[in-house]
Amino acid sequence: MKYIRNLHHADDRVSSVSPQIGKQHRIYVGVVVICNNRKYLIPLSHPVKKHKKMKPRADFDKIINKKGKLIGVLNYNLMIPVEDAQIQLVNLKKMKSDTYADQRYKELCINELNWCRCNQENIVNKANVLYSICIGKSDYKGKERCLDFKKLEIICDRYNLKK
Repeated sequence: MKYIRNLHHADDRVSSVSPQIGKQHRIYVGVVVICNNRKYLIPLSHPVKKHKKMKPRADFDKIINKKGKLIGVLNYNLMIPVEDAQIQLVNLKKMKSDTYADQRYKELCINELNWCRCNQENIVNKANVLYSICIGKSDYKGKERCLDFKKLEIICDRYNLKK
């Protein structure tokens, strides 16, 4: 929570995990890729109404299940730098103690993960191209939607030095 809070203070487009606004239970689930020799987490998000009309682009992908249903989205523009200390594997194994909601969430995550595995080359390429565009001089119109990756890398390095 402290790490995400530090990133949020540096760039308020990083989704908050603040208890003051009831977001302390928000977790970052996503895909980890390498950009410029650094690990970045591309967050998975639940689709909302506007996503149905959107087309995939440099900073966004739709995750569609085998039945053609939109089940999630990848927001490359919101990817955050991470080190191993910030990464936790998510246990998707079904347990007898799982609630119905837990079971459904795990199924959703498995379907999203399967899509990501099938599209991993495209995901890595998109992340790296977007990173390059956003840290360099570019007239890419979507640049303003992207987090300040270099600024967040500084926060990441400082945070991990303290640990």
